[in-house]
Amino acid sequence: MPPRLVVIVGPTGAGKTRVSLALAAATGGEVISCDSQQVYTGMDIGTGKATAEERARVPHHLLDVVTPDQEMTVARFIAMADAAIAEISERGRPIIVVGGTGLYVRALLLGLFEGPAASPELRDELGKLPIEVLRAELEKIDPASAAKIEKNDAKRIIRALEVWKLTGEPMSAHQARHDFKTLARRYEARLIGLAPEREALYKAIDARVDQMVAEGLEAEVEALRAAGYLPPLRSQQAIGYAELHAVAAGELDRARAIELIKRNSRHYARRQVSWYRSDATISWHPDPAAVDLDDAGRYLASPARAD
Repeated sequence: MPPRLVVIVGPTGAGKTRVSLALAAATGGEVISCDSQQVYTGMDIGTGKATAEERARVPHHLLDVVTPDQEMTVARFIAMADAAIAEISERGRPIIVVGGTGLYVRALLLGLFEGPAASPELRDELGKLPIEVLRAELEKIDPASAAKIEKNDAKRIIRALEVWKLTGEPMSAHQARHDFKTLARRYEARLIGLAPEREALYKAIDARVDQMVAEGLEAEVEALRAAGYLPPLRSQQAIGYAELHAVAAGELDRARAIELIKRNSRHYARRQVSWYRSDATISWHPDPAAVDLDDAGRYLASPARAD
């Protein structure tokens, strides 16, 4: 039987790492990162990875598994996560998943919406158009998908348009039939959500950005640039990196860049909350300290059901 999981979700800056470390320490568990940016090497500060000291205390998985110029698809991530879960389970250790990327969490628990096979001809046709044109078309035909996709994420925008053109139905409609409400989970899981009050969350995000800058985020971006990892690589369009690449290229003032990192992080947090709110099985907590670690530990210690 697949093992039980505790999955900790919520917006950036809500305290997911704090809860995961506390639960792992209490249960002897190990952590699987479910984050689309923490997979990249050399991107530590800006992605909020667990520190070296934290990783020495608690084993972490799916951090630093690809270089910034390599592609990480959802399917590839799920294959890696499945392998990590199996390996941890074989050693009899509890498994705690920390989910920063809603799509990764959903695919891990429910499987991946495959959609129609790719059309190289259509992708080539769409790829010749400016990103602004593609974005405008997606907002017109599938505003629900457009709201979930970063404005410069050409790959996902093109895929959403491709699905619509090939099936005559928007991506969001396909995904609505492939959601937490209708499908059996691949793993038995308890979902714990962190949802601080908005003003408190935004203050925490702003403070976190200031801390990242103080800890050397700018030097981290310079090191990436020196290694040849530059926009338009998808990894370098992540919040915090895109803005500071623009500073290094002389396209943006440093102070303005830091303001934009804070603003973009707040907007991202709002989208994360909207994504997770559709799942009624999540138990929400306004404060990390409110999470009942003993109860979560008992859940992890119980055997998974045969069904």
